[in-house]
Amino acid sequence: MPHRNRVLPTGEIVANSARGTFTGNRGILVDRDGQMTDRQWAAKAWITCVLEFRGRRRPIAKPRTWTELFFLDEAVAFAAGHRPCAYCRRADYTWFKELWGGAKATEMDRVLHQERLNGRQKRLHAVRMQDLPDGAFIFRDKAPMLVLGARLHPYTPVGYGPPLPRLDGPALSLTTPDLLRILSSGYVPLIHPSAISEA
Repeated sequence: MPHRNRVLPTGEIVANSARGTFTGNRGILVDRDGQMTDRQWAAKAWITCVLEFRGRRRPIAKPRTWTELFFLDEAVAFAAGHRPCAYCRRADYTWFKELWGGAKATEMDRVLHQERLNGRQKRLHAVRMQDLPDGAFIFRDKAPMLVLGARLHPYTPVGYGPPLPRLDGPALSLTTPDLLRILSSGYVPLIHPSAISEA
């Protein structure tokens, strides 16, 4: 049975056996026996990490240390409200920080935490489709969709489904305003090949 450690674009953590291309964390989310709790986060620093770093290996869901979460790609991690890790992704973090304006990690985390949540629920942001950068996620027809070029790519845990046309007009963004600003400023998130091949 798969661990409940897969993050959806909505920010929810679910059990799914599909392998992601990034890992990350939100603090310690397991109990003393290594069982996932109902908590969705334990810290305001929600980060995205590489799957492999200097040959180090970690047991999944080890108690008393950060809990590994997994994402299909970096666009999903952004939609959920995560930023690049300053340790294992130093170059991406530095780029991200420069585009933000040089703020400290704690300040970025504080702002992102306010933007990604409405109480304990995911906050949706009213936007115009024509203003959205590539790599953003919207919520349409009760489903998360990746914005890429002139198309929308429906999300599934194993990859993106057949693309739909991107039409101008109002939309609800899963990606937070400051992360949309970062994408619009030139940050290019790593996107799963299933969307690239259909773009």
